[in-house]
Amino acid sequence: MTSAGMTGAGIRRSFLEYFESQGHRIAPSSSLVPIEDPTLLFTNAGMNQFKDLFLGREKRDYKRATTSQKCMRVSGKHNDLDNVGPSHRHHTFFEMLGNFSFGDYFKEDAIRFAWTVLTDVWGLPKDRLRASIFAGDATTPRDDDAFAIWKGILGDASRIDEFGAADNFWQMGETGPCGRCSEIFYDRRGMDHVPADDQLIEVWNNVFMEFNRLDGGVLEPLPARSIDTGMGLERITAVIQGKTSNYDTDLFQPILSAIGDLAGVRYAGGDTPAEVSMRVVADHLRATTFLISDGVIPSNEWRGYVLRKIMRRAMRHGKRLGLREPFLHQLVDVVVGEFGGAYTDLAGSKAAVVNVVKGEEERFDAVLTAGLPRLEELLDRAAASKERTLAGEDVFRLYDSLGVPVDFIEDLASERQLSLDRAGYERAMDGQRERARAGSTFDQKKAAGFTFTSDATRAALEQTPDRFVGYDTTAVDDASVVAIFDAGRAQVEALTAGATGFAVTDRTPFYLEAGGQVSDSGTVEGAAGQATIDGVVRVVPGGPRAHRISIVSGQIATGSTVRLAVDAARRDAIRRNHTATHLLHAALREVLGPHVKQAGSLVAPDRLRFDFVQPSAIPAEAIARVERIVNDRVLENTAVTTEIKPTADAMAAGAMALFGEKYGDTVRVVSVPGFSLELCGGTHVRATGDIGLFAITAESGVAAGVRRVEAVTGTGAYEQFSTQQRGYTELLHALGADAAQAKAAVERLQSDVKRLTRELQDAKVKAAMGGGTGTASGGDDRIALNGAALIARRADGLDRAGLRTLADSLKDKLGSGVVVLASEADGKVSLVVSVTKDLIGKVQAGQVVKQIAPIVGGGGGGRPDFAEAGGKDPGRIADLLRESRVVVERMLGTAGG
Repeated sequence: MTSAGMTGAGIRRSFLEYFESQGHRIAPSSSLVPIEDPTLLFTNAGMNQFKDLFLGREKRDYKRATTSQKCMRVSGKHNDLDNVGPSHRHHTFFEMLGNFSFGDYFKEDAIRFAWTVLTDVWGLPKDRLRASIFAGDATTPRDDDAFAIWKGILGDASRIDEFGAADNFWQMGETGPCGRCSEIFYDRRGMDHVPADDQLIEVWNNVFMEFNRLDGGVLEPLPARSIDTGMGLERITAVIQGKTSNYDTDLFQPILSAIGDLAGVRYAGGDTPAEVSMRVVADHLRATTFLISDGVIPSNEWRGYVLRKIMRRAMRHGKRLGLREPFLHQLVDVVVGEFGGAYTDLAGSKAAVVNVVKGEEERFDAVLTAGLPRLEELLDRAAASKERTLAGEDVFRLYDSLGVPVDFIEDLASERQLSLDRAGYERAMDGQRERARAGSTFDQKKAAGFTFTSDATRAALEQTPDRFVGYDTTAVDDASVVAIFDAGRAQVEALTAGATGFAVTDRTPFYLEAGGQVSDSGTVEGAAGQATIDGVVRVVPGGPRAHRISIVSGQIATGSTVRLAVDAARRDAIRRNHTATHLLHAALREVLGPHVKQAGSLVAPDRLRFDFVQPSAIPAEAIARVERIVNDRVLENTAVTTEIKPTADAMAAGAMALFGEKYGDTVRVVSVPGFSLELCGGTHVRATGDIGLFAITAESGVAAGVRRVEAVTGTGAYEQFSTQQRGYTELLHALGADAAQAKAAVERLQSDVKRLTRELQDAKVKAAMGGGTGTASGGDDRIALNGAALIARRADGLDRAGLRTLADSLKDKLGSGVVVLASEADGKVSLVVSVTKDLIGKVQAGQVVKQIAPIVGGGGGGRPDFAEAGGKDPGRIADLLRESRVVVERMLGTAGG
C-alpha cells in the first residue's frame, strides 16, 4: 500500500507500531477529563498524562512512550470553537500522536525518529519537508544543536526557519515543564487547488523539555532532559492522503455521509452554508461522543457547560440543514464504529452516550419551544424600532433565563434584516462571567495555591514523592514533618496552639479525596504538641499530601517526628459505603442494562451517592430489585480482593473505570469475584459481609439523561429501616388497623377528604352566589354597561376550581355580560374573567386579564370567553376590581359615557 492509500486508522497504527519497535511503550490515551490537575479544563496535549514523569514526581518501568491521545481545545489560547465549520482544518476534538522520552534520548534521536516516520514509514517526499528552530531571546539562547541536526538531515540551511518564543518555545501554562521546540512543516506550494493560507502546513512539533517554569517566570533545569512531541492525526492524514481539507479524509467522510443521508444533502468539500454546517455537526458529534464516554454530562457548569454549548451548536446547524427532529443521537453509532477499534471503551459506552445525547436534544427542543414566543416579541419590537436592532441586554436575558443560544437568535434576526447589539450582549455576558468566576471551583482551585519560602523549598517539595500507606494501616508512628503552612497556605516553620494550617509529612495513612471518596480525618501528635486533622489536600498537582490541621496544644514544627492516626471508625464507615457503591453499580447494570455508566459519585461516612446515565426514572420495583441484589451479595460475605495490574490488562479483563479516578500505567483493581470488577484507588472492606446492611434512600434526576441513587449502609441502614418500622407501627396505631387493613383504611380516609372538600367548596360557591363575601370595596353588585352587565366581585376562600364554578353560575344569570372574580389564599391572588359568547367580539377575557392582573403583581391569559391569572399582592384586589370596570367599559366603547 502506498502512503496515499493509507487510512487514518492505518496511519495511527503505523505510528504507534514504529515507536514500539524503537523501544517505546504504547500507553493508552488518558481521559479527556484531567484528574487532579485544576489548571486544565480538558486534556489538550499528549504530554498531559506524563506531566509528573517530566517533573520527576512519578516513576514508571519505562523511559520511552508513545500514544494516540484524545484531546479537546475549547478554552484559553487553544480555543478553536468559532473556527470549526468555516475552517477546513480546525477541530474541537482531535487525536494527537506523540512519542516521549523521560530522561532517555534527546534532540538528535527525536528529530531522526520524526524524519524516519515521515519519509520512510509514510513515504512523504523529502524535498517538501521544512523545519524550524528557536531563534533565541533575552532569557534563552538560540537552539544551535537543533539547527546543526537539521542541517545534517536537510542539507540546506534555507529550509530551516528560525522563530521566537511565540512559535518555538513550548509550555503547558504559566508554570510547569517547558522548553525550546522544533516544528516540521509540509510545503504544498506549487500544488494544485491549495489555498494560499494552507501552502505551508505544520505537521509535527518536537518539544525539547529542558526546564520547569516557576512562579515569576524563573526557569530551572528539569531533573532529566526529556522529549515531548505532538502531531495532529487529522492534519497528517490529510497530508498523506493528498487532501487540502481534514474533512475530506476517511476520518470524517463516513460521518459526513451519514449526516448527508439524514439531511438529504451531499457533502462535496466546498464552502456552501450546508457544507459549513455539516462540518460543524461532524466535528461536534465526535467531541460529544468522546466527552460523554469519558464521563462529562451536559450541564450549566464548567466542563458540562462546554459540552452543552458544542452540542447545541451542532443542533442549531442541524436545523440549518433542515433537520427538525432530534438527530445527533442517531449518528453516535457512526462515530463508535469508526473509532471503537482504537478506543475500546467507546463500544461499552455507546448506549449511555445515545441516551444522554437524546435527552439533551429533547431538552434543547423544549428550550426553543419556551423561548420562541419571547424571541418573537423581541424581534417584533426591534422591527418596529427606528434602529431595527435587538438590545444586547434583552438577548442576554433570553439566553440566561431560557437558554436560547445567541447564534440562534442572530440567525432569526438576520432573516428579518435585523441586527443584534453584540457589544451590549458581550457586556452583559462579561458581567455574568465575572459573577461565575467569583464562585467558580476551577478558579478557586487555581487561586488556592501554596506559597513557599523560596524556589528551592518549592522545588524540594515538588520532588517529594506522595507516599500513601493507608491501604495497609490507619496509623504511622514515626512520620517526619517536611513542611508547614499557615491558614493562608504560606510556608512557616511551625504552628502553635489555636492556629490552623497544613502539615506535609514524608508518608501518611490519610486518604486524599478522589474518585468520590472523601478525605480521612484523625489526629497528629508529636513530642511538642497535638492537633486534629479534618481533611487532606495536595501541595501541588501530583505532589505530596498536606493535612489540614488545627493545633490543640503545644506546636507542630517542621522536622519533628509525629504519630498520624486516622479516625478508624469513620474510615470503616467510608469503606462500607465505597464497596457498596461498587455493588450498587453492578446491580444497576444487571437490572437496567449495560448502558448504565457512572457520571459521578460521593462516598462519605454517613451515605453514598451514585450518579449514572439512565434516560428515565427508575420504577419502584426496579429499585427494590437493585436493593435486594446488593443485600444478597452482602449476605454471601464474599472476600473483596485488590491487586495491581497493567491498565491495559485490567481493561481487557472487563474492569469498569470509575469517573473521577486517575489511572496510570498500572492500576489497582478491586473485585467482588463473579459480580464486580472495577479500577479504583479507594479503601474497601475485607469482605462484603462487613457492609452489614444496604438501604436505598432516594432516586432522582440530576440532569438530562442522568439519574441519582442515594443509599446508606451499616448503622445508617439499620437506623433507616428502624425509623421506617417505627413510623409504620405508629401509622397502624393511628388508623386503628392491622397491616392487612392499612391500605383500605387510608383509601377510605382519602375518599372522605375528597368528598368533604367538594362539599365545602360547593357550600362556599352557594354562599358567594348570595351576593359575595360582604367585601363590597371592589363593587360586587351588578353594573349595567351599555346593554351588558358586569359583576366584579371578591370571593375569598375559593380556589381556582371554585372561582371557575362561581363564574360560570354568575355568567348564566347575567345573560349578557362579564364576570371578574378575585380571591385571596395564603397571601396569593387567584383571578378569573368570564365573558358571555355574544360579547367576545368586543370584550376578550384574555385581554382583560392581561390589563388587570399586573395590578396585583401577576399575569396570565386564556381563551376569549374565559381566562385566569395569579398574583402576589392581595392588598390591591380592590384596585383591580375597580380597574376591571374601566377596562371593560373601554372595550365596550362606553368609556366616559
